[in-house]
Amino acid sequence: MELSLSTRTVGEHTVLEVGGEVDVYTAPRLRERLIELIDAGDRKIVVDLGRVDFLDSTGLGVLVGALKRLRPAGGTFGLVCDKEPLLKIFRITALDQVFPIFPTVEAAAGEAPAGPAGVVPPA
Repeated sequence: MELSLSTRTVGEHTVLEVGGEVDVYTAPRLRERLIELIDAGDRKIVVDLGRVDFLDSTGLGVLVGALKRLRPAGGTFGLVCDKEPLLKIFRITALDQVFPIFPTVEAAAGEAPAGPAGVVPPA
């Protein structure tokens, strides 16, 4: 399956909308796009996984790498995910303790209350 990537701005946040499968074959494209955003000066990034059908360990590694790159620059990095199969992956790997995970882009951008997401953002 193909990977789709598109960006938009919500408030002060750059939202990277990801669709399709994030796996060993497509993860390099996601990595490149995240690095482009960070290198361009984006410091508040939200990755919307709402249209992702599959996420493997390579994809998780790309997300962790982007977080590691953004933190020293004083940035914030959040994920939008409300699909139980993907949320389960984050829980099993304990990455739900690393990433703030929100039910909607508006909640991630601070424009709406987080509400019941199934995942509480870390403090």
